[in-house]
Amino acid sequence: MFETLADVITVFTQPHLLVLVGLGTFAGIYIGAIPGLSVTMAVSILISFTFSWDVYPAISLMIGIYMGGVYGGSRTAILLNIPGAPSAIATAIDGYPMAQKGDAGTAIGVTTVMSFFGGLVGILVLAIAAPFMSQFALSFQPRDYMLLAVLGILLVGSLSGDNLLKGIFAGAFGLGLGTVGMDPLTFTGRFTFDIPILQAGISFIAVMIGLFGVSEALAQLHHVDKVAVKQKIGRIIPSFGTVRKYLPLSLQTSAIGVSIGALPGTGGDIAALMAYDHAKRVTKDPEVPFGEGAMEGLVAPETANNAAVGGAFIPMMTLGIPGDAVTAIMIGALFIHGLNPGPMLMIDQPDMFWFIVGALFTANIFMLIFGLTGIRIFTKIVEMPRSILIPLIFLLSIVGAYAVNNLITDVYWMLGFGILGYFMKYYGYPLAPVVLGVILSRLLDDNWRRAIISARGNLGEFFEGVFTSPLSLVLFMSVIFILLSQTPLWTKMKRRFFGGVSA
Repeated sequence: MFETLADVITVFTQPHLLVLVGLGTFAGIYIGAIPGLSVTMAVSILISFTFSWDVYPAISLMIGIYMGGVYGGSRTAILLNIPGAPSAIATAIDGYPMAQKGDAGTAIGVTTVMSFFGGLVGILVLAIAAPFMSQFALSFQPRDYMLLAVLGILLVGSLSGDNLLKGIFAGAFGLGLGTVGMDPLTFTGRFTFDIPILQAGISFIAVMIGLFGVSEALAQLHHVDKVAVKQKIGRIIPSFGTVRKYLPLSLQTSAIGVSIGALPGTGGDIAALMAYDHAKRVTKDPEVPFGEGAMEGLVAPETANNAAVGGAFIPMMTLGIPGDAVTAIMIGALFIHGLNPGPMLMIDQPDMFWFIVGALFTANIFMLIFGLTGIRIFTKIVEMPRSILIPLIFLLSIVGAYAVNNLITDVYWMLGFGILGYFMKYYGYPLAPVVLGVILSRLLDDNWRRAIISARGNLGEFFEGVFTSPLSLVLFMSVIFILLSQTPLWTKMKRRFFGGVSA
């Protein structure tokens, strides 16, 4: 017991580790806030700088950047409608309207506190329930991952306003974009039309920045002479009453975040979108409609994507399977330092497991401190004259798109999708489902193939597996329910059986 506690508080007892976690968290917040500068890229670069370090300092810095970067993506999502990371896409839906109303300070304050709460829940679950959660994650078959991806695609109903058909079209379009390039199984071109530039596929970062950043800048050109909204920065730290009001929703979405984060290959982006969908379903009478600045639309995704951080470490530490791209890189870092993440790690070197728990907890505290400072400076961004702000958005978008792969091609894609996004907005097509489709396309495509191969190409055997596995059956029924609940048929059924009472 005392040895475990000593391992957890190692960061606090060694000042140089505390400094490294703090520096990593601070850097991660601002790296995460810049579109295109992903946490994955930052952690991968760090490996080349830290491979000669001792393992504790190297892991401390990486964990700080990871925790700070997941939170940092919400800053530009709220202020500029440019998600700094895919996990902040849902945050922009209600965060940016709040900034347009002058409530950017309140929005950032709430997201910071709720991100801290979600991160804390994720870390506690990692410490307490890692073995159980890892067994749950291990029970997922390829068909279950495929059904999980379908559930994610069906979230377009929550992201597409009142027009489900436009949302489905946008999601399907995103799925199509995600399949462009070389087939990873057969190594043949898909939708490349013998054009070399398409063989490498389309970067979802370029799609995301173009659709959210450039399209917003183009739309703002119509209002270039409009006076910027003055932001209210009277109280940044939310009151206890506000936190208590949204605590039940935070607990629910934290559970979603940890559960999704513990599934290998998923991550905070899917967790945030599923949490946003959950918030829309359980919030009967929001003070502000979703999509127009609902506080619940900020609380749910920000709690979930930070809770997913702790969840992502569960399969990494207990099974040696990465929960997301960042933990995949950290597995490589642990191997470089002579460690072998997996079932034997907690037996042979439990000190490393508890050190990581302590480092995550420390980074979460630093995230709260740094997240609540500098808000006044950040909010000045949206108070800039549009004649300055619009070129700044273009500049950030170009730098962000180029920085991912150092390819000018990605800048061209970004500009093209920016123009497309502008016209999609004009004709009432939602943008978020396109990005969601691109992100989930690989998860859906790969696991559909694996599921069919495991069923020996027999659809009957595939569906037999769905109906004989309790987990698959629950996911399949969830798909059917969500699909039906977004159609006029569901409304008619509610009126018939519940007399119009909201269910």
